[in-house]
Amino acid sequence: MNSERQILAVPEELAGLRLDQALARMFPEYSRSRLKEWLLAGAITVDGGPKRPRDAVAGGEMVTLEPRAEAEVRAAPEPIRLDVVYEDDDLLVVNKGAGLVVHPGAGNPGGTLMNGLLHHAPRLEEVPRAGIIHRIDKDTTGLLLVAKTLTAHTALVRQLADREISRNYLAVCYGVLTGGGTIDQPIGRHPVDRKRMSIQQDGKPAVTHYKVLERFRAFTYISVKLETGRTHQIRVHFAWRRHALVGDPAYGGRLALPKGASEPVIDILRGFKRQALHATRLAFEHPSSGEVLELEVPPPDDFQALLAVLREDVKND
Repeated sequence: MNSERQILAVPEELAGLRLDQALARMFPEYSRSRLKEWLLAGAITVDGGPKRPRDAVAGGEMVTLEPRAEAEVRAAPEPIRLDVVYEDDDLLVVNKGAGLVVHPGAGNPGGTLMNGLLHHAPRLEEVPRAGIIHRIDKDTTGLLLVAKTLTAHTALVRQLADREISRNYLAVCYGVLTGGGTIDQPIGRHPVDRKRMSIQQDGKPAVTHYKVLERFRAFTYISVKLETGRTHQIRVHFAWRRHALVGDPAYGGRLALPKGASEPVIDILRGFKRQALHATRLAFEHPSSGEVLELEVPPPDDFQALLAVLREDVKND
């Protein structure tokens, strides 16, 4: 990454674009989010002064960029056991277990995936957010992509922004779905409970594709593909459809026991204390080789046990 001050004129062919769009064309070595952060922080000026991301450019303005080092990761290395399913010099992919928080934060200063990654690969301290490209919720299991270099980080963040990283999930929801489909509903912060998300017409676009894998007496096993990646997207979308995920503590409401449920079904539902959601597959272009990598892991034991009980319940119906 070039850390030297750069001064460039806005090309005439970019006239009319938003400033953040023009910057992405002028400085392709940096991610759009990083350029926007620098612009808002004053590390990017236009004709010697500040500008807003949405301001239009006319062409010919002089843009000064003074790259800033990313804020130091506020996490200490910790010897946390990680299930690394793929690793090379540029990146690694982790199969995250249930209960593991991805980033440190209020109430979780340590014991997170980031702490474990910094212990596993100390040079991740030089990469933003210890190289973590996307996140999955604390109690969601499955694959998570991590860049080990700044170059790989920039390339993978750009792929994510351009929706070129394929992410597939497995889930069990309440109710019997008749078929697959697409949920296209914007998501924003819940107006009352700020820790939750909800469908908001002025929220960010969110698109979820799904198909039915198996139907049970009062549940459906589904495959889900994300087109966008909003916070809690799958959980919010299916709760909105009145097919909340089994075990979801935030969006599932009170435990609903189906009428006539067998004792094994009642027992497993009462004991399933997290959302039945697993990030099963990742596919993306390797930032160095250009090869398409496809990685897949099966759901963990508790998820498999839930499926086994529901299948047996259908046999005994």
